[in-house]
Amino acid sequence: MSEQPAAFRFAVHVMPKPGILDPQGRAVERSMPHLRITGVRDVRVGRRVELTVEAADEAAARAVVERLAADLLANPLIETYAVELVGALAPAAQGRPAAATESRP
Repeated sequence: MSEQPAAFRFAVHVMPKPGILDPQGRAVERSMPHLRITGVRDVRVGRRVELTVEAADEAAARAVVERLAADLLANPLIETYAVELVGALAPAAQGRPAAATESRP
């Protein structure tokens, strides 16, 4: 009898590298005075990509996500990325995230 792969939910955070022009961040900064918000600076705008990976274990699932992040989701010339485990899904509970959360810079 073969074992069912588990499903793991990850988030990939992609941000512009320091020193790279961030027009969205600048637009947010320029808009703050109109909202009477002060004391906020150095705004950087990125994106978050969430995905579920079926694999034998967390290490195998993370390897898939790391490859996706490096080769497809982030431009290594101008962006950095961080992978975060959001939760593991039991084979019988596909679609319901587990309570455990891990963050990795």
